[in-house]
Amino acid sequence: MAHLPSPPAATGHRVSPSPGSSPSLPQRKAALPSIGVAAAAPSRSWRGAAAVARAATGSDKAAAARTTVNPNDVPVLSFSEVAERLDTFQTSGARNQNYMAMYSSIFGGITKDPSAMVIPIDDHMVHRGHGVFDTAAIMDGHLYELEQHLDRFLRSAWMGKIPLPFDRSTIRSILIQTVSASKCTQGSLRYWLSVGPGDFQLSSSGCANPALYAVVIESPSIQAPAGCKVVTSSIPIKSPQFAVMKSVNYLPNALTKVEGEENGAFTGIWLDDEGFVAEGSNMNVGFVTKNKELLMPRFDKILSGCTAKRVLTLAEQLVEDGRLSGIISRDVSVKEGKTSSEMMLIGSGILVKPVVQWDDKIIGSGQEGPIAQALYDLILEDMRSGPPSVRIPVPYS
Repeated sequence: MAHLPSPPAATGHRVSPSPGSSPSLPQRKAALPSIGVAAAAPSRSWRGAAAVARAATGSDKAAAARTTVNPNDVPVLSFSEVAERLDTFQTSGARNQNYMAMYSSIFGGITKDPSAMVIPIDDHMVHRGHGVFDTAAIMDGHLYELEQHLDRFLRSAWMGKIPLPFDRSTIRSILIQTVSASKCTQGSLRYWLSVGPGDFQLSSSGCANPALYAVVIESPSIQAPAGCKVVTSSIPIKSPQFAVMKSVNYLPNALTKVEGEENGAFTGIWLDDEGFVAEGSNMNVGFVTKNKELLMPRFDKILSGCTAKRVLTLAEQLVEDGRLSGIISRDVSVKEGKTSSEMMLIGSGILVKPVVQWDDKIIGSGQEGPIAQALYDLILEDMRSGPPSVRIPVPYS
């Protein structure tokens, strides 16, 4: 795998829209403008999906027979009319998050207007899933673990055969400048690399230019680590080749989350092809054994969580003060997981969330455990005052 070096820290300098060079991945020229909007349909749980599909087929045909569409009901809109309707959509309250800024290599800049935060409908990330993404938390005006997330981001792009529109240093600078323009001091930064727009074919050979997108989302509050229930997911887990890559192909993840919610749980838990504990819908899983060891499944078949790896490092403090006897990463059976003293979910969106019930089995005492709380406190403190290796100050103008 190509080595991805870390550049010197960016300090908010202006970025040339021209692509730079990269020793790791091929690059292409900047993309031409295009605008489009994609809509998503609600998901259903895996169990019973075939029966639901069969039932829907007959009702859909009956509905179609009763429906008459007047061609004059669908307006043909100018660009300005589309923009006006996008503004109306934005003010309708349909979105439940605050989008503070977006960068797009398609238009080569940053916008703070949520109505303009769109991507081309013929971007292969939209209609073929040929894209990767990653994230970084914004805490007290600092980006947390940006370097670590950016390394994984570029590894995913390499695995997904996605050329870079810019070199690593330029991408890093663009991300920091986007947060700076947003004025957001607490929230999250999400960013995507795509093979780009061009056509609706399967191959990306018709995509002249890859695309980089980034969005800053304001999130002023951090949820307390309340205990939750999880269920064993019936959704097939991704094969290791795709599980270790953070691609935009998250339909299995979304269905696992929905299945958990439909069963009164926070999320589902995946098992690997050998029946061992794998991961949650978009988070890693950790346990505290009866011998007071912090135990996590190995990362060879699942996504290597940046937050989980940081938790493993910070947990060494609990070994030093005697609250933990050791830290282990190995295969974990369902029986061992369900009979552990503590169970927790770990991820950048939830930090550390205790699990108090898995399926019909109560975990430990059925209450939030002390190790989960201690790890939550450690990661939160690390986000607020950790070393420069995990905290990058944002140069707000």
